[in-house]
This record gives sequence, C-alpha cells and structure tokens, in this order.
Amino acid sequence: MDGKGRVDPEQVTDAITERTALVSVMAANNEVGTLQPVAEIGRICKERGVLFHSDAVQVLGKTPVDVEKLGVDLLSVSGHKMYGPKGIGALYVRARNPSVRLDPIVYGGGQEGGLRSGTVAVPNVVGLGAACELAARNLPTDPPRLRALRDRLLSRLVSAIPDAIVHGEQSNTLPGLLNIGFPGVDGDAFIHCLKGVAVSQGSSCSAGSFEPSHVLRALGVSDELARASIGMGSGRFTLEIEIDRAARLAARGRWAGLPPLPASLQDFAASMPATGGTHCRPPDPRLAFLCCRGIAHCNQTS
Repeated sequence: MDGKGRVDPEQVTDAITERTALVSVMAANNEVGTLQPVAEIGRICKERGVLFHSDAVQVLGKTPVDVEKLGVDLLSVSGHKMYGPKGIGALYVRARNPSVRLDPIVYGGGQEGGLRSGTVAVPNVVGLGAACELAARNLPTDPPRLRALRDRLLSRLVSAIPDAIVHGEQSNTLPGLLNIGFPGVDGDAFIHCLKGVAVSQGSSCSAGSFEPSHVLRALGVSDELARASIGMGSGRFTLEIEIDRAARLAARGRWAGLPPLPASLQDFAASMPATGGTHCRPPDPRLAFLCCRGIAHCNQTS
C-alpha cells in the first residue's frame, strides 16, 4: 500500500499465486479512512478465479455498498458501526457465480444455515436490521453532512496549527473521519487537554497498547509523529458547535509536550496572578498551554 493507505491493485495481482484461495481487503481503513479500490480488486480476483472478501464494517451507511458492483464473494458488516446493537454482525455469502461454500467453525444445533450453531440473538438481529434500514434511508444526507463537518474541523485545526499533518487520503476517504498529527506534541498530554472530546491514538481494537499505531507505521510515519497523532470522527448526531469546541481545545492544547520552558519564562509563569485577562498573549506560546491547563494565568490582554 502507498503512503496514503491505499492498496495497490497491481500488487494484489502480483501477490496472487496458484495457491491463493482468498483475498481479503478492508473497504476502508479504520484509522485513516482511506477508501480502497474494492471493485478493481474484485475484478482482478474474478479474472484469477480467487474468492474475494471485503470487511465493510467502516463503510456501511457512509458510502453505497453494492455487492455486485464491488465484485465481492464475501462481505462482513457490524451493527455497532451504524448505530445498531453491539455484538451483532452479518456476513454476505455469494450464492451463485460462484457459489461460495463455507465450513462452520461452531457445531451443534445447525442454526444460521448450519454455519454457526447457537441460539440466535433475536433482539440484536432485529436491531441490526433496523439500523440498516435507517442507514439506507439516511444515505443521501448523512455522508455530505459528515464530510462538511470533517472539512470544518480540518479547516479550523490547520488554521490554528499550520504544521498539522493529515494522514491518509483527503478526498477519497470516509466522510466523517480525520486522522491528524501535530509534530513535536506529546499525544497523551495533548489528549488530556481535550476534555469532553472523544479521540483516539489508534484503533479501538488496539486500545491499551503502548506501541504507536501500526497503521501509521505502515504508512511510513515516524514513531514520534505517530504518538502525536489522533483520530477524530463525527457522526449522525454531531453538531457544528461541537466541532468548533473540539478545534478550539486542540488549538490550545497544541503546546502540550514541548520542551520545558526556559528558567526565565518559568519564573514569569510563576509570577502570574491568579486571574488573567480574556485574551492570552504570553511571550512564549507554551505559556498558552499553561493557561489552558490552569497552571498559570497570563495578565497580558489585548
């Protein structure tokens, strides 16, 4: 894959051998949002006689999904990514041209067409179906709105933090997802500044890991920048006022994790009064971070 997270179809062609039984590609990367050329890869697999599976968990409800146009033989989705219940998903299995036959890994009562035995969680199934209906109904309006919110957030972040670096594609991407890095910032300290804003330093699947994002590493991002990068997403219920607040907090927290202040400026910060002016213009931008953390107050006003 390239530096934007896009899988190269030609590399897929080169990787297929006579021993290849299945090709599996995510429809969209869950950290940087890059949309993959699924239809093109599906065509290649069809020509080579190889089954093709795509993980569409991230895209369902955000982009159109047509198994015939995509050329997939297997496609998996999950309820919790489209406002459905957690713990329920679905697998599309092509019935003809070709007919895909799967062997179960759980045996017993023969539920789910013999593919997965065990009592079916009817409330979850109904919830998934309802979520799919709502996703299809909102498909004409949700993606454009999410894209506008993402662009609004990106514009405000780049305006306040010009050296910010966007990871992944900026156009061919999931409409509501933004992964952005802030050079020189300590990611953990930065996140602490974003009180009330849910962000991540990797995928939810790798929560608790102290290692930099393996996705960003695969894109060629340095460990230092990967640790200073966060993922921010907007959804069906996100408001513009929330986007603006997140951008303001990020702009104020930008100076987190920078080298310690010179002794002279530390003395200046210590001498600041307990109450400050409305507009903070300290002699060193890192003092703005001290202000935002409540460690010090600036008495310089505009």
